[in-house]
Amino acid sequence: MSERAYWLAFGLIKGMGPVRIRRLLRYFGQLSKAWRASQEQLLAAGLSNKAAVQQILQIKTIDPLAVPDSLAEKGIKTVIWNDPDYPRYLAQIAQPPHVLFYKGNLDQQDDLSVAIVGTRKVTGYGRQVTADVVRYLTGNGITIVSGLARGVDAIAHRTALEAGGRTLAVLGSGVDVIYPPEHRKLAQEIEESGAVMSSYPPGTQPEGINFPPRNRIISGLSRATVVVEAGARSGALITADFAVDQGREVFAVPGSVFQAMSVGTNALIAKGAIPMNNPAMILEQLNLPRREAQTSLELPVFEENEKRILQCLGDKTLDIDELAASTNMPIENLNASLTMMELKGYVRRDAGLQFTANQAWKF
Repeated sequence: MSERAYWLAFGLIKGMGPVRIRRLLRYFGQLSKAWRASQEQLLAAGLSNKAAVQQILQIKTIDPLAVPDSLAEKGIKTVIWNDPDYPRYLAQIAQPPHVLFYKGNLDQQDDLSVAIVGTRKVTGYGRQVTADVVRYLTGNGITIVSGLARGVDAIAHRTALEAGGRTLAVLGSGVDVIYPPEHRKLAQEIEESGAVMSSYPPGTQPEGINFPPRNRIISGLSRATVVVEAGARSGALITADFAVDQGREVFAVPGSVFQAMSVGTNALIAKGAIPMNNPAMILEQLNLPRREAQTSLELPVFEENEKRILQCLGDKTLDIDELAASTNMPIENLNASLTMMELKGYVRRDAGLQFTANQAWKF
């Protein structure tokens, strides 16, 4: 029997994570030998008594020979540690999952992935930022990684699909248990232009304890993590912490100090995350090439406030007070418009709150 079948069979055992798998490999050399081990041998390999007993009980219910075909019948694909197509950057983190279950397809392009995460209670500002950032990244060949949750995650996945890009959804449940259930159609669409994946066995329900390890995979797959909006206790902050531990870049979208959903992102910036004022800076920070921007201007893409600001700027550099006087806009509305225009790449902010129109968008 193929050794791979035992890897997959161990992947079906609840609680058998990468730490325990490594202990078994160190002691037995092969997982096929560990599969046939006694409780005493499993204890000698470093498993706890409880884990050893649970493993033996679960082993009795699984036929390794039948596992590959059983998964294939459900349309579930797998990739293990030593497969050549195991995700490159995920393989580089400490204790990567020994088995990934997925539906859809993995692609070499996914080596260039960026995670987009944030709150489920996304604001209008967060929706627009998420969509603009994702459109820019997918337009530059970047795969979008997120967690299929409500809010920022779902917007990131949908925008990537609408832009014709690739996206990966990492679940805190089995790949056959879509959560939240209203995202089943979205999951099916992702399978056609990317993959829905999980380190949890098929049939695993979305329990709360599953999501921090899920977040670790999201950041592990990605060259960088962008946190769009996050409350003080958001799970997106956990993803950012994992990204830091994994040596990956973390970007956070700055927001109003009065907005609850910007508390987390502003705190990340205070701790050293890169303020994400323009999606182009993500590629610059990762030292990735940018595709040539489209220079043809179609006025309908601009909101009225944006057109007014660009007309006032022209070839000039103006500070916030000069712009307020020129546009006759309330300062709070002007600030909001300028923030969005930075994210879209229409203007850039220089020292002293001075603004200049980017060359392609000068009227």
